Amino acid sequence: MSGTSAKSVRTRTEPAPVRWLLIIVAFLFLGLFLFVPLAAVFAQALEKGWDAYLVAIREPDALAAVKLTLITAAVSVPVNLVFGVVAAWAIAKFEFRGKQLLITLIDLPFSVSPVISGLIYVLLFGLQGWLGPWLQAHDIKIIFAVPGIVLATVFVTFPFVARELIPLMEAQGKDEEEAAITLGASGFQTFWRVTIPNIKWGLLYGVILCNARAMGEFGAVSVVSGHIRGATNTIPLHVEILYNEYNYAAAFAVASLLALLALVTLVVKSFVEWRMRETS
Repeated sequence: MSGTSAKSVRTRTEPAPVRWLLIIVAFLFLGLFLFVPLAAVFAQALEKGWDAYLVAIREPDALAAVKLTLITAAVSVPVNLVFGVVAAWAIAKFEFRGKQLLITLIDLPFSVSPVISGLIYVLLFGLQGWLGPWLQAHDIKIIFAVPGIVLATVFVTFPFVARELIPLMEAQGKDEEEAAITLGASGFQTFWRVTIPNIKWGLLYGVILCNARAMGEFGAVSVVSGHIRGATNTIPLHVEILYNEYNYAAAFAVASLLALLALVTLVVKSFVEWRMRETS
């Protein structure tokens, strides 16, 4: 019996108490750090009843925060989708100088604090920043405005699509694309009819993760937003303001919207993972 087969047999024949212990520990951990906090959010949100809950989420500042969050995600996710596909295509299909540098730069937001990334944009585009005087002279406002929020969100989310596609495209190799080109397909036809069908579920998975991070981003957005109520507050920033004002019922009501979005994202993510397993 080979080493792999022996290991598989040992895995299947692990003592039942050990298996159950591991399963129970996993569920206890999830319950303590996931389900209990989520339940607490919804319980606090509905503590004063449905009427108070609906008033909190229909309040103009709350609606403005929801709108800005959706706009930010609607802009940043497509931008990162395009960047992720282009970067993954270049890294997986070609050899070129600076390839490793490009991979390192893609991983940069994972290692840099979101607060630091927000400060970088303030340094570049703020009134006292490098480009601040020129922007002010041309009446262009980036910091403490929607463009700054979008830029900060794009920065912290751009690795998600690329990092999901790079290993997938590397594993698929170049054979199918080369065969299509040999048969007379153009570059666009090869990309659209060969590459995209092969990576569609991984692409969707990356988009889901990118969208979830875009809607929930706090650190970088907090630095560049200016916390202007009804104008530059996203949902996480609005929750923070309400909580700091001791308006706990409204804070948890708005936070429950983010929790609902997270649950929807989790369901879609689980479906995509299932489809990826089915098609692999």
